[in-house]
Amino acid sequence: MQNKLKIQLKTIELFLKGSSFYRGVVLTIAAVLPLVIFSAIDLFVYAPSIAVGAFLNAPSDVPGSLRRKINGILISIVLTMLVTFIIFITKPVYVLLILAIAVLSFAISLISVYGFRASLISFSGLLAIVLALAISKPDPAAIFLHVGLMGVGGLWYLLVSLFSKWIAPKKDDDQLLSDTLALTGEYLKIRGKLLTKSNKREKYAKKALILQTQISEKHETLRELLLEGRKRSGRSYSNERRLLIFISLVDIFELALANTLDYSKIDTLFGLQKSYLTPFKDLNKALGNHLITLSELLIKKDTLPDIEAINNVATKTNVAIQDYIAEVTLPKAREGAITLRNLQDYQKQLLQEVKAIRRVLSKVKDNTKAALKTQDSKQFLTSQDYNLNILVQHFSLKSPMLRHAFRVSLAMVFGFLLGSLFDLKNAYWIVLTIVVIMRPNYGLTKERSKNRIIGTIIGAIIATTIVLITQNTIVYMVLAVISLTFAFSLIQQSYKAGAAFITLNIVFVYALIDPNAFAVIQYRVIDTVIGATIAVLANYLVFPSWEYKNLDAVIVNAITSNSNYLKATKQLYHNKEAKNLDYKISRKEAFLAMSNLNAAFQRLTQDPKSKQKESVLVYDIVTLNHTILSAVASIGSYILNHKTTSASEEFDTIIDGITDTLKHATLKLEKDKTIPFTEVRDINQAHKTLQNKYANLSEKRDIDIQAGQTEIDSNTLLDLQEAHLISNQLLWLKSLSVNLTNATSKYKSVFN
Repeated sequence: MQNKLKIQLKTIELFLKGSSFYRGVVLTIAAVLPLVIFSAIDLFVYAPSIAVGAFLNAPSDVPGSLRRKINGILISIVLTMLVTFIIFITKPVYVLLILAIAVLSFAISLISVYGFRASLISFSGLLAIVLALAISKPDPAAIFLHVGLMGVGGLWYLLVSLFSKWIAPKKDDDQLLSDTLALTGEYLKIRGKLLTKSNKREKYAKKALILQTQISEKHETLRELLLEGRKRSGRSYSNERRLLIFISLVDIFELALANTLDYSKIDTLFGLQKSYLTPFKDLNKALGNHLITLSELLIKKDTLPDIEAINNVATKTNVAIQDYIAEVTLPKAREGAITLRNLQDYQKQLLQEVKAIRRVLSKVKDNTKAALKTQDSKQFLTSQDYNLNILVQHFSLKSPMLRHAFRVSLAMVFGFLLGSLFDLKNAYWIVLTIVVIMRPNYGLTKERSKNRIIGTIIGAIIATTIVLITQNTIVYMVLAVISLTFAFSLIQQSYKAGAAFITLNIVFVYALIDPNAFAVIQYRVIDTVIGATIAVLANYLVFPSWEYKNLDAVIVNAITSNSNYLKATKQLYHNKEAKNLDYKISRKEAFLAMSNLNAAFQRLTQDPKSKQKESVLVYDIVTLNHTILSAVASIGSYILNHKTTSASEEFDTIIDGITDTLKHATLKLEKDKTIPFTEVRDINQAHKTLQNKYANLSEKRDIDIQAGQTEIDSNTLLDLQEAHLISNQLLWLKSLSVNLTNATSKYKSVFN
């Protein structure tokens, strides 16, 4: 019980010191301060419009480069002013108003095609429609004044945001690094469990895929924050420290991904000796927990934890290898021992990266890894194309974004008509619920609807209890401000909790205006349920966009990226110095493509059961792509971190054959007809040659052992490890690429 309380208190502390709560406080100040100041100087009549402007233009203020943040807020200000003006001038003519809602909501929803920040600007535009419906302005002068003050409010919010950035310039960076450290720690722990928990592998594998997607998304945002910041303001000790942590996190992620083993082979090798894998699992767990602790230190600014416990666990892996060899004996134990040594080698590298992060956090200067040229860093940034052609390409019913825009438009019009027809009090709440809930895919919309309703009911119950206890307006005012802060802070982390605090805020604001607060609570719940129902039904019935129809392009991109990553790894083997940057860029693209495929599969599983077409087959394709990525990362990571021999002709032949097979898999998805495929015999011969190399090294080692040379020298061990890993990974890759081609062929035949 005491331990649970400590964990909860630590969670609360991390939240209150984190960037989400900080942003919530900033937005509350931006929205509430004009009300306080203008009330004090007896000009309160102007304050609500400024507060609305601040509130409307906050959504696009998300972590990213300063330039994009400023541009995003400025575009949002112009859009919300224009939308508000159009709604106001069409209000007197009901038919024109309905037409304006339909056209504006459709056009604004399409802005989302330009990426995440654009989707938040789009959300501000849709929110402006709702608030314009809620506010009444009787004449043109009042309209112009309100719209102008909204613009002032937007600029005021931008100034407050920039000032908050000046006060705590690295708040977002530290929060994102902290989140990434924690996710990476969880990922390492899952990877450890995969070693020994053979009966739960599918469950843990699915968890690993979800974590990979989340980590890749964090990496993208961090690249923009850290590399754009470095490009803008030059190198500084503060920036370099964070960049060093980020580089170590990317390396840890690759190392963990590279260590995705052929678990069926592991089970065969260690069938009765699984206990020898336990120290390796324990070390992964210890490293993962340590990263999670370090993630908390970035927010709490506490002292570094002791690393001695990890060193103690690491020594047990050595003992495990020696005990395994002693029990099974050589040469029978050789393959298992080499597998364990490769595993140990990987974990030693993980430990070095964790220690590198510790050195940075303890402020020990070490710039060995941060020597990335500005010109090179640009190549790691994913630039968003804002060309008009992007929008034009989406004017097709095949486009999920166009279908989503139609759905949003029809749902908003229907919700407003329904509220008007039945003369519901605050009918615009129905439209508001539709705006905040509707997403392009059905599963997420349904999940948000459920959380919105539950959160609203929880908020309503709490508000009712408080209203029954007291009718003190000062209490309502304080609670309105506090609930506003927590609503903004929690809406991204927990939509259910955010919805509860939004309801509390609305009830207390209305309670200050209207003594009959219970009526407000009642209508709030009713309108939320109606709006959520319309949102879910619209996603299901109006131009539904089921995920299985959009998978082809995502799968092709993942396969192509893996193929390019494999080609870059081949070049790296030939020349580490010259091809290092090309390799890392290809690695980043492959990780992102895999993340997109994982996310697409997660969306598929959220669709109704009847629409989850061949989900088992799709999951096979996802796992095959993931395993191919892991196998390539395994080879690349080994080449980067070890002294290696020259790449052989056989290595090149096998790589070329595998990339041809992967190309064949993409052609099956891109073409309508089946393409005959014949395996190149040269590949089989090349693989036999590589296997013979390992066999010859093993035979030589057996002779040495018989001659009494039981201690293996480091060069022989490295040669054995390299020959074993390269040969086995290539054989595995070859098999995986053929399996993927067969799976894509079956997939195409099902969906033709």
